[in-house]
Amino acid sequence: MPAEQPAAAVASPSPSPFVYEDTAATRAGLAAVSARLAGGRIAIIGLGGTGSEVLDLVSKTPCERILLFDGDHVEQHTAWRAPGAMSWGDVIAGRYKVEHYADVYRRMHKGILTYAEDLTPDNAYLLDDVDFVFVCVDSVGARAFIVPELERRDLPFIDCGLGLRLVDDRVLGQVRVTTSTPAMRAHVHKGNRIPVAGRDDDELYRSNIQVACLNRLAATLAVIQYKQLRGFYADSEAEYHCVYSVDGNTVVNADHAPA
Repeated sequence: MPAEQPAAAVASPSPSPFVYEDTAATRAGLAAVSARLAGGRIAIIGLGGTGSEVLDLVSKTPCERILLFDGDHVEQHTAWRAPGAMSWGDVIAGRYKVEHYADVYRRMHKGILTYAEDLTPDNAYLLDDVDFVFVCVDSVGARAFIVPELERRDLPFIDCGLGLRLVDDRVLGQVRVTTSTPAMRAHVHKGNRIPVAGRDDDELYRSNIQVACLNRLAATLAVIQYKQLRGFYADSEAEYHCVYSVDGNTVVNADHAPA
C-alpha cells in the first residue's frame, strides 16, 4: 500500500522512547529507514492473543506512545496465547492484562499507557490524541461501535480477525487483516471486510484449542501493513485487505489502492 505517513509522526521523538538504544537498526544499516516509524501515538484495542503480539512488535518501533485498552484480567489460558512465557506467579496474580503487558514491555519502551477498560462511547475521548489504531477484538458487538467511531474520528486503523472452526477434528479457517485509512475506506463496507453485525464468531477462542501461531501471524501481517503505510517496507501490491487460509497455506491480497 502507498505510504500514508501522518504529518504528526514525521519528526523523531525527543527524547528517545526506548529504555536503551536500538543497536539492531544501526547494525543492519536501517537507522534512516526506521526513523520513518518515529513519533506518533498508537492505540491497541484488545490485548488478547493477537493484540499482545501486536504490542510485542510495536514496542520495538520508535513510536512516541502506545495506548493499551482491555478490561480483562490475566487467566491461565492467557499464557498460552501470549508472546514469551508467563510465570505461574503472573498467571495467578489476577492483574489486568494491560498492567501485566505494560510491565513487560516498559523494560524496552517508555511510552506505554494503560487503560484497564474496554473502549465504549463513555471513554472514546481517550483516543483524542491517537494517530493510529490496531483493532484486535474478537467481538462483533465491540467492532460495531469501534469501527464507526474510528471512521468518525478520521483515524487510520488495521483490524485483525480469525475465523476458525473444527472440521473433522482439525482446525480450519482464515486469518484476516484489513486496513482502513482516510484515503481509502469504501472497501471496508462495500466488501463487508470487517464484521460489525451478526453473530459473534469466536467459539474457538472460548474453547481450549490453542491458536497462538495464528494470533502471531495476524499480528505480524498487521504490523507489516502498518510499516508499509509508514514507508518502511516496499510495497508493490498496495493492498488494504489480505486473508491467509490455513488449509492451503496461501495469502490472498485484495482491495488495492488506485495507482
